[in-house]
Amino acid sequence: MPQTERSTSFPSRLVGQYALVTGASQGIGRAVAVRLAQEGATVAVNYFGSAEGAEETLALALAASSDRGHGKPDHVMVKADVGNEQDIAAMFETILARWKRLDCLVNNAGFQRESPSEALDIETYRRIIDVNLNGAVLCAQKALAHFVARGGGGSIINCSSIHQIVPKPGYLAYSISKSGMAGLTRTLALEFAGRGIRVNAVGPGAIDTPINAAWTGDPEKRGVVTSHIPLGRVGTPEEIAAVFAFLASEDASYITGQTIYACGGVTLFPEFRENWAS
Repeated sequence: MPQTERSTSFPSRLVGQYALVTGASQGIGRAVAVRLAQEGATVAVNYFGSAEGAEETLALALAASSDRGHGKPDHVMVKADVGNEQDIAAMFETILARWKRLDCLVNNAGFQRESPSEALDIETYRRIIDVNLNGAVLCAQKALAHFVARGGGGSIINCSSIHQIVPKPGYLAYSISKSGMAGLTRTLALEFAGRGIRVNAVGPGAIDTPINAAWTGDPEKRGVVTSHIPLGRVGTPEEIAAVFAFLASEDASYITGQTIYACGGVTLFPEFRENWAS
């Protein structure tokens, strides 16, 4: 369905919610922040580095709220390195001082770097794990402490990847970080289910985002990627954001501890589309 058709039918399922989206200055994080705003949430746009991308996300979120008749919510930008424990603590302190409450945490921040596994620089490895996994753990701890203290539940949604279950040779640290998301999601979901707190994950496949710039703009490389996707095309950030919005909403009130793979069918083992094994 064309994006213009999808954008005319957004529900308003998140009115009154306050949500923090980490790594929201571009790509999936930006799309999630904007989609949550479209559905009525007030969003905090986390970024690290240049503020330019976050400012664009904030402007898009404000426009989305206005276009949907949600007035002028108190959307905010907050700078923090989610690979740094002190930055995370300061980010939550800033948000909770301003809003007094948080209803949804989206752990989206992450990056990858290619390297032969036997030559992977240990500092690069540590940085990827710190941002992609340890940062998600620390943010979840802060959100959970708030949810428990105020009562009434809450929601955490982790941005994982198909590489939570599909190996990615040459990207050892990234693969480990996303595999760890499975344990993080399932363990917290079980531990906090009795307090009305839901924890889920989204596992995107090949999505047209800056993290995939090495192939998205090259027709030949893009064609190779697409050839492995059963639906025959690359996904958009907006399609992934729709899954996050669903999981944040009451439409997903009976779902916890799950990873929803939005991957065009890549996790269906597409090499078996023709029966060569028996």
